[in-house]
Amino acid sequence: MRFVRSAYWLLCEQLGIDIRKLVRAPLGLVRYLRDLALFIGKCPHKLRLQPCLHDWWQQAGAVGTEYFWQDLLVARMVHQATPKRHIDVGSRLDGFVAHVASFRDIEVFDVRRLESRIPGVTFKQADMMNPDALNTEITDSLSCLHAIEHFGLGRYGDPLNPNGSAIGIKNLANMLQPRGTMYLSCPVGNDEVFFNAHRALKPFTIEKIARESNLNLKTCLLFNNETKTFESAPLPLSPEPPLERHSLAIYIFTKQ
Repeated sequence: MRFVRSAYWLLCEQLGIDIRKLVRAPLGLVRYLRDLALFIGKCPHKLRLQPCLHDWWQQAGAVGTEYFWQDLLVARMVHQATPKRHIDVGSRLDGFVAHVASFRDIEVFDVRRLESRIPGVTFKQADMMNPDALNTEITDSLSCLHAIEHFGLGRYGDPLNPNGSAIGIKNLANMLQPRGTMYLSCPVGNDEVFFNAHRALKPFTIEKIARESNLNLKTCLLFNNETKTFESAPLPLSPEPPLERHSLAIYIFTKQ
């Protein structure tokens, strides 16, 4: 099963070959031609052809991935907490950052550049593995969602470092004020690197790294791929990897 997922990722995401669309396209074309024949004689306007062959199979929106549920859940947490300042590191602009910017100002740090100006968003290009580029204890609220697993792999132009995730968590903790809150998420599994895509880490591994940086774990939520819901993990966390059905963990830390 892992080989199938890896092959699908390579073909679809990296080489641009969408197997599902290749299979569905002939069926979609038949339906398109049928609808065109029914519509063309009744259309009072100039008619141009622009086939959309795949939307019939889609739901009303893309809500099936952990990104959607994670971004919505943590944005609601930030709204409820009403921090004085919130800084985000590397999370999705078109997801979590947009959610938060709809009700408050948010600062975004990312190793990549951003050319667009977004209302409510202040952007700073920064390498989170370089402590000299960061200030200490500058915020009472901090988020890093589905990003820490990429640190040090060079995928986004960051410098290569096998310990990138650990260094990143340490530097994030240094930015947080005492009694501040940090929202962190990453893929979970065995401690593995899928070069150069991402890491998958045991929840226990993340907690251990965070504890060494004076972060106390308050909550760990595991995303269940089957039910599309988050489940609270029992604390203290087990050193064993989570069950196969869990793909993502959200950690909520407070700093000592």
